[in-house]
Amino acid sequence: MDRWLILDDGTCFLGQGFGAKLNVFGEIVFSTNMTGYQETITEQNFNGQIITFTYPLIGNTGINRDDYESLSPACKGIVVKQYPRLASNWRYQMSLSEFLERRNIAGISGIDTRALVGKIRAHGSMKASIVDSGDAFEHAYDQLKASVLPTNQVEQVSTQKPYPSPGTGHNVVIIDLGLKHSIMKELAKRNCNLTVMPYNSSASEILELSPDGIVLTNGPGDPKSIPSVVEMIRQIQGKIAIFGVGLGQQLFALANDCDTYQMSFGHHGQNYPVKEKVTGRVDITSQSHRFNVKRSSVNNKKLLVTHFNVNDGSIEGLKHRHYPAFTVQFNPDAAPGPHDTLHVFDEFIEMMDARKGVV
Repeated sequence: MDRWLILDDGTCFLGQGFGAKLNVFGEIVFSTNMTGYQETITEQNFNGQIITFTYPLIGNTGINRDDYESLSPACKGIVVKQYPRLASNWRYQMSLSEFLERRNIAGISGIDTRALVGKIRAHGSMKASIVDSGDAFEHAYDQLKASVLPTNQVEQVSTQKPYPSPGTGHNVVIIDLGLKHSIMKELAKRNCNLTVMPYNSSASEILELSPDGIVLTNGPGDPKSIPSVVEMIRQIQGKIAIFGVGLGQQLFALANDCDTYQMSFGHHGQNYPVKEKVTGRVDITSQSHRFNVKRSSVNNKKLLVTHFNVNDGSIEGLKHRHYPAFTVQFNPDAAPGPHDTLHVFDEFIEMMDARKGVV
């Protein structure tokens, strides 16, 4: 089954279809991940996007039960150089194509991903569609040009109702902005008692649970599209310990009078070097985001920049000067990716210990 990948600028690639037999459109981005395609596809940061994998072979180990980052992936499609017909792995449960078909995600293979990524790097992320090659190109392109990317992305991926994950240690509230399962796994390893709450939870609803700390999770889209979360952060900071990841950092920055901006093509991959300013330590990190905190907007009387990206100098970590609160832009949970930054979770535990006077 032949399919077209059509870009907003009129560029067209012909390839072979797999996964769901659907015409889809979204924002096309690329990921440099060499492993962990299941985690990438199921990560809610990719809501509404078509993911191009730069690694040439995707799907050779199939899908397993352990590597989900969400149960309902929200990406629209995936683009690969080569998709193998057969997959083999001791954890194998189903093929990637079967999984995509069940989740209504379109796939296309046989694409010159090197040329495609070069175009995205040169011109930035753009709208794209994956369509049946039997459709008239002019009609498919007109539909793509008329399409509108979603703006309520966090609302689409956040839980609708609170739910617990019981533990015996610190009482932690997780604000689900697009929660990765691996964040819960890391906190559970540290015996935290977890309550996951919707993105639009009020400060009073959170404080009623008497939490020791709150986690502002990763998530998709523009942080300025959810001002209610910014206001909630303003009301709780100083009262409980705060730990933000990805979108959580951007919202924390907005709550402290900073500004954010949309990057040209973002950071998506497992090989981004991040330097901690105080120690000089460089960690290799996993990332998946299109927005970042504008460095010139940081209020130095409130916030301290703790980490920066070695490649482009963008902000990768913030800490409040007066309140127990810190954030990181990268994914410390290492799913997928290197384990260099798992210590960040320990720092969150230590911050809650200090608040409670635990020695």
